[in-house]
Amino acid sequence: MTLPKESFHEAPAPPSELAKADTDSTGQKEAVLQSVTRTGAVVPRQRAVGRLVMHSMAMFGREFCYAVEAAFVTPVLLSVGLPRNLYSLVWLISPILGFLLQPVVGSASDHCTSSWGRRRPYILGLGIIMLVGMALYLNGDVIISAFISERDKKRTWAIVLTMLGVVLFDFAADFIDGPIKAYLFDVCSHQDKEKGLHYHALFTGLGGSLGYLTGAVDWGHTVLGYAMASEFQVIFFFAALVFLICLIVHLHSIPEVPLRYENEETKFLLEVTESYKYRSIEEEIKNGCLKSTCIETKAGAEPGKCAATSCTEDQSRMTLKSLLRTLLNMPSHYRYLCVSHLFGWMAFLSNMLFFTDFMGQVVYKGNPYAPHNSTLYLTYKAGVEVGCWGLCINAISSSVYCYLQKILLPYIGLKGLYFTGYLLFGLGTGLIGLFPNVYSTLALCSLFGVMSSTLYTVPFHLIAEYHREEESLKLQDGEQAQDHGRGKGIDCAALTCMVQLAQIILGVGLGLLVSVAGSAVTVISASTVSLIGCCFVAFCVRYVE
Repeated sequence: MTLPKESFHEAPAPPSELAKADTDSTGQKEAVLQSVTRTGAVVPRQRAVGRLVMHSMAMFGREFCYAVEAAFVTPVLLSVGLPRNLYSLVWLISPILGFLLQPVVGSASDHCTSSWGRRRPYILGLGIIMLVGMALYLNGDVIISAFISERDKKRTWAIVLTMLGVVLFDFAADFIDGPIKAYLFDVCSHQDKEKGLHYHALFTGLGGSLGYLTGAVDWGHTVLGYAMASEFQVIFFFAALVFLICLIVHLHSIPEVPLRYENEETKFLLEVTESYKYRSIEEEIKNGCLKSTCIETKAGAEPGKCAATSCTEDQSRMTLKSLLRTLLNMPSHYRYLCVSHLFGWMAFLSNMLFFTDFMGQVVYKGNPYAPHNSTLYLTYKAGVEVGCWGLCINAISSSVYCYLQKILLPYIGLKGLYFTGYLLFGLGTGLIGLFPNVYSTLALCSLFGVMSSTLYTVPFHLIAEYHREEESLKLQDGEQAQDHGRGKGIDCAALTCMVQLAQIILGVGLGLLVSVAGSAVTVISASTVSLIGCCFVAFCVRYVE
């Protein structure tokens, strides 16, 4: 349904006339018109479970690649001869870039006018960067060997290329979560958003567990291992194949309708339903796009004219300074949610980043600095392998708990789920730190999955609830929807920025603590931060009744 330009300057057609505009999709239009008549805004129709599963495949592929990185990035960096004093540089560059640029990308996706939609072009671009980064850090040594034969120069460039690959991969893998969540929120009704978030958590856990299992296989003695130059190339082949398939399925899961602007001075939004919010009207029509209209007139504007100024206010390209101002001007409950998310990720990452080393040094009493043929080193290596199985248990329990969340939600609500996730993780890591034992530690790894599932679902669920409440209040007050320059993309980006900020804080502070007090400090730190976050979740975060 493409509206002529003249219709922008006429009074809005009544629903009965709109219903006659396209007789080829009567049933779908009737469902849409019911939403228009009831709420004053077009609400996306209900999605089939299969579509939501397809949408969640991106999380499966992303977490599969994350698990591969967690299992192999340290051996790869060691194999190319990276100096120890550059380790912190590798882990700090990506989160710093992500923290600075994530809100910019979120805002840009809110205003994207691609014919393919607002979110999918960014998801595709970030997916390609992930593949390039993974190819560089898993195959950097082989690539450099094909061009440089001099030993010292070869080593230097192999380190540079591998570091670049790690930075690119982490940067894109962290970034891509925001557009994926915003894409889900744009094209789904409120009920489907809840289902979609649970499916995201489920497939995140499944992808992680399969990735850890893939890394646990000794590919060097398989047919593929003999056919390729190294085990790392075999791992790259599987990871790239899985991610490509998942990305393609995700991008074809639910169609977006593009946002269209008439010109640079007068930007007509596809749909503006409320403050702080942009929405995609997903109507599967023959020509695949819907020209934007601004059918509501601004109070005090001349009759018969579109409130173009209302639709264009604050829509110019935002500099980083103005964008940071927008983030600081977020309602207080958004900021409190971001702080609680920061506590959660600081606790979770401080445990996960050093968990295998904790198993090797503290639980198994091994020594990573001992000679490689010594008993102490072999003991440490055995502990690291058992730690990988613990991470696999974490991923599986995350998938299981996302289903338990759906059962528990009607009884304890979002506040109960949020509080429970932080509390169980804090108690579990505390017990591991106080009583390091192989079997009890593996059993308590299941509580890591509870925290993982909580972080991937509840905060974004609250974002959806906040937007829904704001929309309802606007409609109840009879106010017209206005554009305040911030949409779901930037809200999801602000939340995801807390992951990068947590990495920066841990990269600067936790490494020093580990060098002074050993790996045992990581689980104690995780427990302490999680329990502090538990109090913050209980008393500071706002929940919609």
